Amino acid sequence: MNKRLLSALLLALLLCPLAALALPEDARVPGGVAVIPLADGSAPPPVAHFNGRRVLVVKDAGQWKAIVGIPLDTEPGPQQLAVGARRIAFEVQAKAYPEERLTVQRQYVAPNEEQLARIRAEQPRIQAALATYSDGTPQLLRFVRPVEGRESSPFGLRRYFNGEPRRPHSGLDIAAPTGTPVRAPAPGRVIDAGDFYFNGNTVFLDHGGGLVTMYCHLDRIDVTPGQLVERGDRLGTVGATGRVTGPHLHWSVVLNGTMVDPKLFLQP
Repeated sequence: MNKRLLSALLLALLLCPLAALALPEDARVPGGVAVIPLADGSAPPPVAHFNGRRVLVVKDAGQWKAIVGIPLDTEPGPQQLAVGARRIAFEVQAKAYPEERLTVQRQYVAPNEEQLARIRAEQPRIQAALATYSDGTPQLLRFVRPVEGRESSPFGLRRYFNGEPRRPHSGLDIAAPTGTPVRAPAPGRVIDAGDFYFNGNTVFLDHGGGLVTMYCHLDRIDVTPGQLVERGDRLGTVGATGRVTGPHLHWSVVLNGTMVDPKLFLQP
């Protein structure tokens, strides 16, 4: 290797910390993500909150930026990010999501008392996992797909089960045959894993700073709580457990306790 090429490579390595981080897409809509500049990177990292929840703050190209999850039920219009005593205004634009009508087993639309008791008992555990905020920042903010397959239901669909309205779809469904490996799209730590009434076999990953991902309806779970995983590590396999119409992975991405569109985090 000649000296000129070696010097160029060394210079690139020295400048690497100032290079732009691959951030999720800035989509300021209900269910989207707002990427908001906060301060020069030479200052200490700011602490920011949205709707009372602490948000992810990362350093990108020498600048601190907030990566804010916007709830699906947010009304279009002005919003505020709290950074200490300072308020940063941003605008949320309207977005229309399509409808989806599905037919499922009656027990998943009108559970009996025993099933309702199980659902109520599971909710605190699920909410605790989704609300996880750990110190540190994610190693990656652009993900690979956790499974190869057809996108069968996008995020945000207004859903009807057996003709009855239910909450909008809070993730991305990817249809694949039972047994297809499901892999971690980015490094993280397994927060929890288990069998839940609606979600079936489920894994929750903590990526740091309030970024959490969830993998539902698995046929098998191959990780345990507390385990550290790298991108590409196997979490389990595609299945049809819980409330489903066929084998698929339901993949959710959570920022500051808010479900957001996973496609905003996929590599271009």
